[in-house]
Amino acid sequence: MPENQKPVDVDFLKALVRTVPDFPKPGILFYDITTLLKDKTGFAQLIDAMAAHYLSRKIDLVLGIEARGFIFGPALAYRLNAGFVPVRKPRKLPAPVARVSYDLEYGTDTLEIHLDAIQPGQSVILVDDLLATGGTMQATVKLVKQLGGEIAGLGFAVELDFLKGRDRFPGYDVFSLLHYDE
Repeated sequence: MPENQKPVDVDFLKALVRTVPDFPKPGILFYDITTLLKDKTGFAQLIDAMAAHYLSRKIDLVLGIEARGFIFGPALAYRLNAGFVPVRKPRKLPAPVARVSYDLEYGTDTLEIHLDAIQPGQSVILVDDLLATGGTMQATVKLVKQLGGEIAGLGFAVELDFLKGRDRFPGYDVFSLLHYDE
């Protein structure tokens, strides 16, 4: 962390996250970050803390995964003086794309990125709101590798530790700010 960066008050940020029981289905406790995002101090502290983790590195691009990665990615890219690249659901990007399909608990999904979004050797970080099982991020890692990018880190606002999603990423710098054990 840079010398002039104060440590983030994780308890303050966690207090801004609303928990919603039984959403989207019974037995699930949903961590709703919209209540944190609307708090100007909380949102600023979250972005500053995420940026602090990467400030000592030269980052060329921040990739944000649709849809909530679009919230954190541009703000983080701005703080890191990097470009921003969206990783989208199918048929949302107008130019030629690379695509990868991946398995979900209830089926499959697909992500796409413009073929010219990453130049070989560029240093990129991949950002999303939440690390749960890691399937979406794993698919994004594959896209970056297809295009020759160098992955400098995987960043998340929230991590559900009990789902062990980070276990899918040995050898990668996985950074999550807020951790939950249940």
